[in-house]
Amino acid sequence: MKRAVFLDRDGVINNDSGYYYIFNPDDFTLNPGVIELLTWLKSQKFLLLIVSNQGGISRGIYTKADAERVHAKMNSILTEHDLSFDEIYYCPHHPDNQKCLCRKPGTVQLEKAIARFSIDAKNSFFIGDRDTDIETGKKAGLIPVLVERNQDMSRVIGIIKELSGVS
Repeated sequence: MKRAVFLDRDGVINNDSGYYYIFNPDDFTLNPGVIELLTWLKSQKFLLLIVSNQGGISRGIYTKADAERVHAKMNSILTEHDLSFDEIYYCPHHPDNQKCLCRKPGTVQLEKAIARFSIDAKNSFFIGDRDTDIETGKKAGLIPVLVERNQDMSRVIGIIKELSGVS
């Protein structure tokens, strides 16, 4: 079984200050410390997965193609550092106009990843900046890590080390 770190996108991977939705690649910037965090996690053999709600799609504010362009920009930046996500999962629905099982705090996206990648949930993490992220992680049997929105993510290395017993 493999260990994984699931990460929320907006506010954790990228800075979303001043935006309700990030759907324009020009508005996408990594939060400080993301490269350091992802590099360390890869060195520890964690799978890296994004799980994100992108409800602006069903609300007609942006399209799946817009979300994919943002992901392409993110991947382009990460590739420059020899990094990549093993998979990006996102829910395009919003409870205002569509019911679904994939929106966090639902766990369908995590369950798919856990099965697909043979992930050891009890030794894996969910990093998020909202209570719903923590609830999602707990419901899926992961170790939840609540971070401050748009913080320096390199600080999370120490938290993961402490919680996993890695030195």
